[in-house]
Amino acid sequence: MDAALRRRLLGLAGLGVRARNAVVGVDQVRAAAQGGSLQAALVAGDASRHSRDKVVPLLRARRITMVDGFTAAELGSVAGRDATAVIGIVDAQLANGIRGALRPAGE
Repeated sequence: MDAALRRRLLGLAGLGVRARNAVVGVDQVRAAAQGGSLQAALVAGDASRHSRDKVVPLLRARRITMVDGFTAAELGSVAGRDATAVIGIVDAQLANGIRGALRPAGE
């Protein structure tokens, strides 16, 4: 993932957190996924194995868009924390913006 895409995705996640269109942390993301409101998730690649094991299989099973490759500190900085393992997007339009940013240009 290039630096521009990384900044854009983190910016969108930050907007979601500030607008309360996102949930922060493993437990909240799991609850949103199980409740059917989770649209996408940004996952820290350096999160603990325990945290990743709690959330990644659920995201895959529910076929929720998952963006990996951030650090816990990067995700934490947009969520107002020191670090966080995952940020979940619950707003459909914001999730569409994230999916759109991931598509190659021209599609």
